[in-house]
Order: sequence, then structure tokens, then C-alpha cells
Amino acid sequence: MPSRLRPRGARPAAVAPALAAALLTAPALLTAPATAAGPDWTARPAAGGADGPGAAGRPYFYLEGGPGSALRDRLSIVNRGDRPRTVRLRPTGPSTGPDAPSAARGSGAWIALAAERVTVPARTRADVPFTLTVPPDAPPGDHPGALVVTGGGREVRVRVHLRVSGPVLAALSVEDVKVVKADRGATIHYALVNRGNTVLTPRLAVRADGLFGEVLRRDARPLHVELAPGRRVRLTERWPGAPALDSVDVTLTATAAGGAHAAASAGYTPVPRGALAGAAALALGLAGAGGARLWRRRRGRRGARDGEAAAAPTREAGEAREAREAREAREPAGTGSGART
Repeated sequence: MPSRLRPRGARPAAVAPALAAALLTAPALLTAPATAAGPDWTARPAAGGADGPGAAGRPYFYLEGGPGSALRDRLSIVNRGDRPRTVRLRPTGPSTGPDAPSAARGSGAWIALAAERVTVPARTRADVPFTLTVPPDAPPGDHPGALVVTGGGREVRVRVHLRVSGPVLAALSVEDVKVVKADRGATIHYALVNRGNTVLTPRLAVRADGLFGEVLRRDARPLHVELAPGRRVRLTERWPGAPALDSVDVTLTATAAGGAHAAASAGYTPVPRGALAGAAALALGLAGAGGARLWRRRRGRRGARDGEAAAAPTREAGEAREAREAREAREPAGTGSGART
């Protein structure tokens, strides 16, 4: 069995080549044959690793220590097949290039495996120790990495989440926002950048305001993207049904745990501004012409009503005169009040 784990902060032990031969001391404890539908081998963090005896079923490695410390853990490779399985192992990280500064390469650059190639007998488990040595100048915060295992035409990545002790900062920025016209709508292009020292899983909200009010509103939702410190990722948002004749301001708001918050905006005009201004002037002109016609119709109706009201006394005087003349015609001559005797 592998040796007991060293306490955190202990000096790293040299990885001897002979240690690879001691990896396969686990007895043949696996008796269930591999199923036809599933893989014949798996890789995962070993039970009872650096997180203690109750750490069985860990989905990834979580290690924490200060600059200069050496952290140790084990990777379990389980062969459920009927034949021996040879796999290759290698560490990786966000940036493992030889020219990158050690503090910027992530924890993958700080891992030393006890063996880079392991042959696991049939129905047996092999535990491969590794040491993660934190550089003395490592900044505090999260430093993600991974152990990559390949064999039999498949690859398994086991995440290594390292947190270097010290002050942490969650910071995020939204950059390079651009809205491009697309078939039956538009596409919003943007970039998210992790400006802090912790791993972020951002959420995004989208809003667009046109000349006559709000035309798009999407509440914050997870993007299912994990941003390591310093990492930049370019993403897009589809916008079906984007207005074809409007001038729109699109605002993206990104948030993440730890208080990270950022926003950025971009304008979008699907047609040239001159054509949009002409269309707006035409719409205003049509509205003005329609209003003028309505005003003239209302003024005409008001004038007719005023004419009828003015003509009413004249009609009444004429009717009184006609009634008097008819009455005088019916009276006999000399019977009038003014007749002479």
C-alpha cells in the first residue's frame, strides 16, 4: 500500500522511479465484470486522500496550502476489464507553456506524478501518488489544473482545484460587446474576463432599449462556463426577432459569487442611420398630415354649427312676419283697429 500522506506544508519528497513498481500492490478486489455499455476503466480521486478517510466519491481534487507548501494526494485507476490495461498520465492546466511564469501556469504545472505510465491488472485498482508543490511566489486565490489519463482510445480528465491561502478577490469584466445582424434577428458577441484570483461561474442578464422603449429583457441565468483567474472567454447570444427598423442600446450584465459584477453596452442599428432618420421624419410627417386633416374636418363641423346658430333668429323673424301678414289678410276691410268712421 502507498505510504501515509505527509502533513500539509511538509517538504516535498523526491519522486523515485522505483515507486511506479509499488503502485500495483492493491489486490484484485473487483469481481464484477465490465458491462458492454460502460467503459472498462475509470480514473478518479482515491478514497481517503488528502481530504481524509471519508472522502470517498470525490468528484475532483481539492487542495489548499500556502506558498512553498507541498501537498500530496492519490489518483485511483480502476480496471474492470478482463485484461490488463495500460494508461498514460500527465498534468495540465490553463497555461502550461514553458515561457509562461510559474505563478500563471495554474496548478497543473506544479504537479509531479509518481509514474507517467501505469499497467493495471484485470479487475484491479492502482493508486498513483502525486505531489503538488506550490511555488514560493504563488499569488493567493484559485489555481485550477487537471490530471489527464488516456488509454484504450479514451481520455479522462480529473480536475485539481488548488487554493493558495491568502486574500481572495472576485472580479469580472464584460468586454468587446458587438451586435451583428443575422438571419431573422441578430447575434450578440461579447467577452468575459476574470480579473480576480478566484474561479468564477458567471451569470448573464441581457436588456435592449429602442427608440420607443424596451425591446428585449432576459433575466440573469448561468452560462455554464468556468473562468479561471485571468482567463478570457468569448461567447455569443442569439437574438431571434431583433427589430429590423430601430436604434437599440444593448446592455449585458454579468455577475458571479463573491460580489463580482460588471456591465457593458453596445449600440445596434440594423439599417443606416440616414435611412432610419428619413423613416422617422416620414412617420412624423404622415402623423402631422393626418392631424392637420383631422383639425380641418373638426373646424369645418364647428363652423357649420356656428352658422346654423346664427341663422336661427333670422328664420324666427321671417316666420313671425309671414304669420302677421296671413292674419291681416283674413280680417274684413274696415274692421281693423285703425279704420276710420
